[in-house]
Amino acid sequence: MHMLFHSYLFIFLLLPLTLVCYYGLNHMNRPKAALSFLTVVSFIFYGYNNFFSLCILFISILINYGFVTVMRKAGDSRKKRTVLWAALFLNICFLLYFKYTNFFIENINRAFGADIPLLRLLLPLGISFYTFQQISYVIDAYRGECGDYSFLQYVCFISFFPKLTQGPIVYHKDLLPRLCENAPQKIRYENLCRGIYAFALGLSKKVLLADNFAKIVNIGYGNIPDLNSPSALLVMISYSLQIYFDFSGYCDMAYGICYMLGLKLPLNFDSPYKAESISDFWDRWHISLTKFFTRYLYISLGGSRKGETRTCFNVLTVFLLSGLWHGANWTFLLWGLMHGVVKVIERQTKIASLKIPKFIKIGVTFLLVTFAWSLFRADSVSDAARLWTQLFSGGFGGIYLPVTEKFQEIVEISLLYRAVRAAGLGALLEWFPWLPVTAFTVLSLTACFTMRHTQEKTEGLKLSDQKLLTTVILLFWSIMSLSEISEFLYFNF
Repeated sequence: MHMLFHSYLFIFLLLPLTLVCYYGLNHMNRPKAALSFLTVVSFIFYGYNNFFSLCILFISILINYGFVTVMRKAGDSRKKRTVLWAALFLNICFLLYFKYTNFFIENINRAFGADIPLLRLLLPLGISFYTFQQISYVIDAYRGECGDYSFLQYVCFISFFPKLTQGPIVYHKDLLPRLCENAPQKIRYENLCRGIYAFALGLSKKVLLADNFAKIVNIGYGNIPDLNSPSALLVMISYSLQIYFDFSGYCDMAYGICYMLGLKLPLNFDSPYKAESISDFWDRWHISLTKFFTRYLYISLGGSRKGETRTCFNVLTVFLLSGLWHGANWTFLLWGLMHGVVKVIERQTKIASLKIPKFIKIGVTFLLVTFAWSLFRADSVSDAARLWTQLFSGGFGGIYLPVTEKFQEIVEISLLYRAVRAAGLGALLEWFPWLPVTAFTVLSLTACFTMRHTQEKTEGLKLSDQKLLTTVILLFWSIMSLSEISEFLYFNF
């Protein structure tokens, strides 16, 4: 397994070592050495138990920096355009080969009855993210929007470990100038405290919430035919909450690490379940990916400048490719198409301008997103269809018993069960075994709909004993719960 933010190795060794050495080198007035150190740390983080992925990353960096160098030396615009298209073609081929070759082979075999053997390919970690980031850099360099950065600066920018494996897709103007300043970075204890606070919030979201909802989700998707309607609904909502807290937790931790280093990542997660429409959802969920597709694909296709029919086509194209970007499976394609169709309907009906109560808009949007997430999570389209069938025709009754039993195995919940029984209320749990898991889900949903995003809370944070105590408790609680290390969901995309 590769290194993770929520691992003992990172929390107790790599992160403290990075902070001490980075600020130590800057204190010695050696900013170039500090930048080199960050690059080495990024390679260690990324290549830990994963040398193959590290090699692919370095090859990709060499190729793209070479293209940019050749482009800058090209005399006329025609040569520049040729280099640009060569770079784009090679990057896309790189991504297609590692991520989609077997998907294409499987579908060719299914369609034509062929027997082409699948290739033994290892998917390099984070290839979708750093490929898109380099594509954006190459295009911006072609447009003359990039400065003349050294190879070391470029390598550090692409490989910078807080955002390498799961985003955000950072544009050069958002990070490179600050990352590559010649002036030494001075430690600011206020930034350090705020960064630790953001990291603690993200760690708790991942470990205490996302991973616990994963237990419900895994049982549900592993036993779809046994689910009744309430159980199917619970499983679907649980996955919505799992991926929400998983991705939000990662973004918080990445942001917190950067804050500790005196840097800032752009906002990538803005309370998306507060969205009042699908359009609003994509302005809040994975913001950097939305901006990438808007800037480099949607606008290039003509955006909304070529009539309503062409606009709708462009929207559907963007969402189909967004779905495909997430994974080589028809489930992702249909998930993207579903979002695209709803966005087109919203555009045609101008639903955003209708005078509908805000809470209804938010509720309907959340249900649509949750319904679509079931495709995203399912192993196949048929599994998603079975889950929808159980949702609408599975009948009523109590929550699927293995779900409630698994939920009781969570340490915090098991202690709560003991406390309830000790208070003489054990009969309540016998009558309503689904009550704890339902209450846990409702409270988590309430947090999604009401709480501010972490970046907003961090930047406006007033340091106090209360905040310090909150941070310590969250860190201690989360670290004590690290018995089972699970990957972030977006590592798969």
